[in-house]
Amino acid sequence: MLFFLLFSGAQTLANAQLLVSTPDISMLNNTETYFTVILNTPVSNNESKIVIKHNNDKVLSAEPSIIPVQPNIISSSWNVTITAKHPGNAILTVSLEPAQKDIKPSDIHVAVEKDFRLGLASDIIGWIYFSAWTISFYPQLYTNYKKKSVIGLNFDFLGLNLIGFTLYSLYNLGYYSSSLIQDQFFEKNGTNSNPVQLNDVFFSIHATIVTLLTIFQCLIYERGTQKVSIGARCLMCAYFLYLSGVLGLVLFNKFQWIDFLNQCSDVKLTITLIKYIPQAYMNFQRKSTSGWSIGNVLLDFTGGMFSILQMVILAINFDDWDGLLTLVPNPKT
Repeated sequence: MLFFLLFSGAQTLANAQLLVSTPDISMLNNTETYFTVILNTPVSNNESKIVIKHNNDKVLSAEPSIIPVQPNIISSSWNVTITAKHPGNAILTVSLEPAQKDIKPSDIHVAVEKDFRLGLASDIIGWIYFSAWTISFYPQLYTNYKKKSVIGLNFDFLGLNLIGFTLYSLYNLGYYSSSLIQDQFFEKNGTNSNPVQLNDVFFSIHATIVTLLTIFQCLIYERGTQKVSIGARCLMCAYFLYLSGVLGLVLFNKFQWIDFLNQCSDVKLTITLIKYIPQAYMNFQRKSTSGWSIGNVLLDFTGGMFSILQMVILAINFDDWDGLLTLVPNPKT
């Protein structure tokens, strides 16, 4: 029911009426390129115009910035030239003024790089940490299978992981697939630039499925006296009650759906910060890490280190150190 309500507003790109030839542009500093603006519906106002704005004068300029639109013409297109002035990122917003019903603005993310080789290195490193984090779930599965036992694997950790990745999947699916969420994101942020990519959706769903497989192993293999602790159960109930309250506010139109998804992301972040504590304490009590896969830890650590390395390379390539200095824990882990 929740997914039905969330995705019922989904629309296809073909329904859009003010289009741009590409949503993303990468270019080197001190170069020029262009994109095409397409208006495939007639306007009735003699004073209608297409306005191109951007949020960073330091990074780029766009010409023309204002395009007059002739009324009652079924379809028209124009080329807009972008000049790169400084490394960095900017959002171009293409909109119709005065606004006309059902004609929504379109956004283009422009990345101006110092050196394409740095961009290539960033992409390679990105796939390395994505692969490391994705593979990190499997050593524990193999360890459980080989020993036919889950003794040494903390059940609080598994329970928190399942809740966290389920919420993260809901967040990613909502942002990536729902036009309702994307419209609300535009209203709040003034941009259509989607913060969620397809690899985020894949990672979160994959992580949820593998966590469920690990929990299934806990049901069929030797587990001794291990169980989910009372403290973890109380925390999980607190998460459930909190999100249920937020969902209730959405259903009574006090909050928007995007607010619910953002709260899901915030809960996932708190879980990321605390989920390893039960496992670490259990290892300390047992004076042993038997049953807990070191491969999981090493791959998780590798993913984190390469993630930070990618941020450093991006900061160099785009001359943007502010983003690096405001790091927050990555919700993927």
